[in-house]
This record gives sequence, C-alpha cells and structure tokens, in this order.
Amino acid sequence: MSESESTLHVKLRGNDEVLIVCLYVDDLIYTSNSTALIAEFKDFMIGEFEMTDIGLMNYFLGLEVKQSNTRIFISQEKYVNDLFEKFQMKDCNPVKFPMNTNQKFSLNDGEERIDGHLYRSLIGSMLYLKNCRPDIMFATSFLSRFMQNPSKLHYEAAKRMLRYFKGTSSYGIWYTNNVDNFQLCGYSDSDWAGSVDDRRSTTGYIFNLGSGAIAWNSKKQPSTALSSSEAEYMAATSASCQTVWLRRILEDMKQHQKVSTVVHCDNQSTIAMARNSIFHSRTRHVETRHHFIRELVDKGSIKMSYCSTDE
Repeated sequence: MSESESTLHVKLRGNDEVLIVCLYVDDLIYTSNSTALIAEFKDFMIGEFEMTDIGLMNYFLGLEVKQSNTRIFISQEKYVNDLFEKFQMKDCNPVKFPMNTNQKFSLNDGEERIDGHLYRSLIGSMLYLKNCRPDIMFATSFLSRFMQNPSKLHYEAAKRMLRYFKGTSSYGIWYTNNVDNFQLCGYSDSDWAGSVDDRRSTTGYIFNLGSGAIAWNSKKQPSTALSSSEAEYMAATSASCQTVWLRRILEDMKQHQKVSTVVHCDNQSTIAMARNSIFHSRTRHVETRHHFIRELVDKGSIKMSYCSTDE
C-alpha cells in the first residue's frame, strides 16, 4: 500500500516488472507492464473473492474511458446527459462560457431565496463532474460557496452551467504515450480580493504530466491577502503542497521525477519571495505555513518559473 495514497497498491517483481492496483470500495482497476503479473493477479482475486472481470476499462465510477494502443480519452458525457434529464433542461440553449465573468455574487444579495435542496443537488452533481473537466473547476467551486442559503441569482448561474454543458458534453482529456516528456509540470494563479463578502482571494492550480492534465483545484484562500503578490504567493504554496504529493505518488508507481518540478506563475514578486527570504519585511505578517514553498525551492523539489499572464 502506498504511504501517500491508501487506495493505491503497487507490486514489484524483479527490477522492471510492476503491477499497479487502484481500489475504491469494491471496484478496482489495475495495470501492469507484465502480462504474466496481470494474469496472476486476476486468477488470485477471482479465486479469493466473488467478482467479475469486465476486461479493458471503458467505464469506472462515472468516468467514460476510450483506449487505443497510443492514447486514452476520458470524459463524462453520459453523466452530463443524465443531468439534463434530472433537472429538466434537455432542450436548453447552449452558452460559450460556464459563468458570466462580469457578474458579482454574494451571500446576501437581496434576491429571493430558493429551495436549498434543489440547489445543493445541482452543485453536488457538478462537483462530481469536475473529475475530468478542469474547465468548470472554478465556476463549480465558486457556486458551492452559496449552498447553505442560495438565492434565485445563484440558481440561475448554476443553470447557466448546465447550458454550457449542452455544447460541451463530449469534452474530456486526451492522454498519449508521450514518454519523451514525462515530466510533472504545474501552473499556479490567483485573483485578488475576488470574494465580495470577505474580500478573500481564490487559488487556482493545474498539473500536467506528459500530454494532459492530471490534477487541478480552485479554492478560496483561508485568509485575506494584503496584495496581489501575497495572494499569488499563497496560491503557489498550495500548488507546491500538491507537487509534493504528486511526486510521492509517481515515485510509488516507479516514475521517479529526477529533476525539479516546474511551477509556472505570472507574478515576479511571488517568485522572488519564494526564492529569497530577504523579502522578510514584506511577508512577516504572512502565516508561517505559507512559507513552506521556500523550503521546497531550497531543496530543489520545485522550481518557480515566470509565465506571462497573456499565456
């Protein structure tokens, strides 16, 4: 069992044969670079438990998987279509973006309150959908802030996301066996004081491995940032914590990252603060845990790199 992820199990035989098993309650998926290991594992499990081998994975926990010899495509098209039926929006018109970026939302917007159960059901469904849809991560996370006491305005924004799915239901992620560039790479970003209610900022990050995104998140920061650089610094620290976990998982799967993981950021001051503690006078009010990124930079686990906002 992996020390970093309890659902991940790895078996090694010799120097080059590896079997990887991911377990979720009573469902499991497995892969290996050895057909002999796969056959042994399958025979053992069928002999020990009452279970069915459904062959090459094409559907797992709501995730649709299409495989070929050179690539894998994951999506949740069936799940999206089920949402249209569930919320009676099968004939809705599509929109190009999941949210109206010019619209401001707050907890107390003075609008009529709506059925909280219906709103929570809709947002909960979208939270599950973001498993292979980085494009809805921010909007879904943002709207989940209003689940306790939603208004009509919040519900209309949630329904707009369903309209966005109408034109993008087949969207997903392609992964190709691009072994020449199998390096973990991250991108970190933040707004500044974007929350109308408490003026806190929102962290966003995404990680690529080889050909496609493998991890992403969007979350409101736990404290108020006094500048855009501080907000970006807190976001970069969150991304660096994710970097540590991903590197450990990859090491468990014998995909050791031999070089520093590059985390791209569009704020030069943030990169300077992460590299050099000489900026102590500007950051001494920042909570200690946000300085964890400096330790990782010093150790060489991560490398901060500038990326233009335009990119």
